[in-house]
Amino acid sequence: MSLLLSSSFARIESPKSPLSRLLPFSVLRISTMAAASEHTVLQFVAPSSTASATTPVLTARIHPLVIFNVCDCFVRRPDSAERVIGTLLGSILPDGTVDIRNSYAVPHNESSDQVAVDIDYHHNMLASHLKVNPKEVMVGWYSTGFGVNGGSALIHDFYAREATNPVHLTVDTGFTNGEGTIKAFVSSNLSLGDRQLAAQFQEIPVDLRMVEAERVGFDVLKATSVDKLPNDLEGMELTMERLLTLINDVYKYVDSVVEGQTSPDNNIGRFIADAVASLPKLPPQVFDNLVNDSLQDQLLLLYLSSITRTQLSLAEKLNTAAQML
Repeated sequence: MSLLLSSSFARIESPKSPLSRLLPFSVLRISTMAAASEHTVLQFVAPSSTASATTPVLTARIHPLVIFNVCDCFVRRPDSAERVIGTLLGSILPDGTVDIRNSYAVPHNESSDQVAVDIDYHHNMLASHLKVNPKEVMVGWYSTGFGVNGGSALIHDFYAREATNPVHLTVDTGFTNGEGTIKAFVSSNLSLGDRQLAAQFQEIPVDLRMVEAERVGFDVLKATSVDKLPNDLEGMELTMERLLTLINDVYKYVDSVVEGQTSPDNNIGRFIADAVASLPKLPPQVFDNLVNDSLQDQLLLLYLSSITRTQLSLAEKLNTAAQML
C-alpha cells in the first residue's frame, strides 16, 4: 500500500510500517500497489454480535436534506466521474446516535488505482460551514454507489484523521437492486500485534425520518420529473386544484356519514372541525381585497427586482468598457 502526495511524495510500501500522518498538502493522492510478497486484506462485515469490540454500535439518523444533496451532486457531476464523494456534518448525541443534518461535495478524481481528493476545498468548505453553524461538526463522509471498495477504505482513513470514528454513508444512485439503497458503515483496524492486517467495515442501522413539513416537500420532489419548474402562478394554480380535490373528498366523506353509508370516526370529525375553525371568518369581498393587495405587493417586488438587475448589468458593462479604454 502506498500514499502519494502531490508535489512531494511519501510512500509506505509495507503494511508492517505504521500508517503515517497526512501532511497538509492541497491534494491527497491515494493509490494501492500489490507486491508479490505482500498481501493487504480488506474485510467487509455485516452487523453481528461477533463484530469487533473496538467499533461501537451506533445509529445513523439521516435528514432528507442530506440525501437530496447527495443526489443533486451526483446529477451535476462531471461526465467522466463515476461517483461523487463529500463530507457529512451533524452532531453526535449522548446515546451514540450520529445525527447527520447537512453535507457538501468534495471534488475528487478517481481511477482504478488512484484517488485524488482536494483537501484545500474540503477545509475551506468546512470552515465556512462552522462559521454559519458552529454546532454542526464533521461526522463522516458519503459516496454514491453500492457498498464500499478499496478506494473507499483509503478515503475513510483520511477522514479518520479529521474526525473521531467517522461514519461512511453510501447512496446507491444506480438502483442496483431496483431501489436506492442507503447504508452507513463505521470502520476499525484489525491488527495482529503491531501489524495492521485489515480495515473492517461494520454496517450500522440507518434511521431516515422526516417531519411533516419535510414530507410535503418530499411528496413534491418525488413526483414525475418535468422539463421546467412552474412559475408562481402555475404553482398557485396546482396548489388550488389539489386543495379543491381535498375539499371534495371531505364533502364526500361527510355526506356518506350523514347518509349512514360510512360509520363515523370521531378523530376524523375533530380534524375537520379544527380545519374549519382555523379558517378566517371574513366576507368574500374582504378576502378578495386582501388577496389582491398581497398580489399587487408581490408584483411590485418583482418589478423592483427587475430594475435592480438591469442597473447592475448596465453598471457591469460600463465598468468593463472603462477598463478597456
